[in-house]
Amino acid sequence: MTGITLAGQQTAQAIKDQATELFFLHGFEATSLRQVADQVGIRVGSLYNHISGKEELLQQIMGGTMDELMELQAKALKESDGILEKIVSLLHVHIRFHAEHAKVVFIGNSELRSLSPENRTAIIQKRKTYQLLIESLLIEAGNQGKAQILDSRLHAFSIVAMGTHVASWYKPSGGQSLESIATTYAKIALRGLGVKNADSLVDNQIPVKTK
Repeated sequence: MTGITLAGQQTAQAIKDQATELFFLHGFEATSLRQVADQVGIRVGSLYNHISGKEELLQQIMGGTMDELMELQAKALKESDGILEKIVSLLHVHIRFHAEHAKVVFIGNSELRSLSPENRTAIIQKRKTYQLLIESLLIEAGNQGKAQILDSRLHAFSIVAMGTHVASWYKPSGGQSLESIATTYAKIALRGLGVKNADSLVDNQIPVKTK
């Protein structure tokens, strides 16, 4: 039974992986379930052992991405002491995750409109929860006098946008390591928040890994 379950899990993951690749290359509307099945190496009818339809695949990709990101976010905050340390850890996770998951980030930004109103609302709520946690950390840092917060909501939007921006251009084959990129972005963010000794704070903190 365990072997059957494992095989089912592997097939389900393969379906998501191939759908992600096809949605990224061709778009949601232009991709058929037959194409997904062909890439996985199964019959179209076998897809329905794992999904109810193509939209569920898209919802799984978007929702699963947010769930994974929020789990890493929670881990980063749990492993960090002090409000500024928590913000630095979150920044590292945020930048690294978006760089390492560029295809699903692109799909999430371009295909939200393809979801039904109910599924779209669910994804938007996950994103709002993620953004509000960032915002709450910024507010706390401001209340403690450790950051200069002009507008916590706009600061949070700016941090979220950093991840989206990195996902649009980062390539592993580039001349700069992802660790260096994440560190630089963390410094930029903390400098923008008016944090004293921002650079040394970032340099002295070991980031939480995203893999």
